[in-house]
Amino acid sequence: MIAASFRDCEEWRAEGLPLSTSSNEASKIYDAILTQYVTWRNDETLGGIEGCMSAVKAADPDFVMGHVISTGLELVGTGSSVRLNERLASAVRRTVELAAAQEITPRERLHVRAMELFSHGNFPKACDTWEEILVEHPTDLLALKFAHDGFFYMGAQTQMRDSVARVLPHWKPHMPLFSYLKGLYSFGLLETHFYDQAEKVAKEGLAMTPEDAWCVHSVAHVHEMKGEADKGLKFMETTEKDWQGCDMLACHNYWHWALYFIEKGQYEAALKIFDSQVSRRSRASGAMLDTVDACSLLYRLEMEGVCVKDYWRELLQVTLPHTDDHVTLFNDLHFLMVSLGAEETGTSQRLLEGLRETAKEPGDNYQHQLVGTIGMPMCQALVEYDQGNYGGAVELLHPVRYRMAEIGGSDAQRDVFNQLLIHAAMKSENKHHQKLARCLLVERASVKADSPLTDRLIQRAHALHA
Repeated sequence: MIAASFRDCEEWRAEGLPLSTSSNEASKIYDAILTQYVTWRNDETLGGIEGCMSAVKAADPDFVMGHVISTGLELVGTGSSVRLNERLASAVRRTVELAAAQEITPRERLHVRAMELFSHGNFPKACDTWEEILVEHPTDLLALKFAHDGFFYMGAQTQMRDSVARVLPHWKPHMPLFSYLKGLYSFGLLETHFYDQAEKVAKEGLAMTPEDAWCVHSVAHVHEMKGEADKGLKFMETTEKDWQGCDMLACHNYWHWALYFIEKGQYEAALKIFDSQVSRRSRASGAMLDTVDACSLLYRLEMEGVCVKDYWRELLQVTLPHTDDHVTLFNDLHFLMVSLGAEETGTSQRLLEGLRETAKEPGDNYQHQLVGTIGMPMCQALVEYDQGNYGGAVELLHPVRYRMAEIGGSDAQRDVFNQLLIHAAMKSENKHHQKLARCLLVERASVKADSPLTDRLIQRAHALHA
């Protein structure tokens, strides 16, 4: 029997979010899955999210929202594609069929529609549908979280912020998971560069729930974006005991910790975190967030001149099975970093050819529609840089630099591509590119004043172009 603290049928109805099931057990397990999703923590006493997914179907095999949350979570994890994974495609169809055969609420029907749209890669329409739910049901946390993730995958930073702002007045402190809205809102604020407000809101959340790893993550971002590496290091160290048990986000928080060390030029310390936390956790979880963090960390270190050749081979074992997924361009770019680093030319070519194929008939798939204009130039820039054609990398990356947000991810995550452009421009033999590098570094210093990494790059540029 699931814990009494989770909501049964009557409690969901009382909150204006009725579920179309007569099983109190199914209602409570649905709540348990939602809670673990929002808190980024697999609760092993409940069997974790996967155990609860099996349990909810056992409690009521026809419970539509049980299928929506289970299949939806696999989809938003972006680690599998309905084009290739017949089990996942079948789960989407099963949910749609169940909904069609039952009398369910209009809210639940919209949830099914949004999940189906997302499964086809139509992230904008999926988010519109979740937002449609939130207009009528602002306390539907599943719709809010799914929309938040969907906007994140599109780099829709303003929408990510405003989506939460619109519903906040409807939430009251006594409501389950209330404090976690602080982290969601804070993240939207920082991604739209309201750094001081973002930090204030995140710390309000932490005052209520110190173990909220997403609030911690927001503060980590603020310190990263403001060039406050020492403050960031101290903050992560003092809060580690609170968030390290949030197994779905701890790896990413350790990634932020390592970024501060790279910023300060302390590469051994960054590699130590990679070995002890990021690499170990990404291999254990197989989660895309953890995997791309591992890719990005190695690529940043390599650009800084650290030899990470042996690490690429290990990481290839994690990324190789996803070469043909093409769920998000953000993921694809990180997989390409690995195949290039591991000198697996065949894998790199397969990934690029697969992307070109998706661009031929993208349909409603948002990411596939961007392949020709953004995805391929960015991927090809990685290839050119790897081959020592630095000028070619600049010519590909520079024209799309203000559209990079569309591949998804955060400003901090996408900064790896800003750094790549600077490194390529510095190393290019083209004098104009060398001047561009210095311009980009001036620009970087203006928005992140206290940055040892930027200072090192400026010194390197002067040395190279003297």
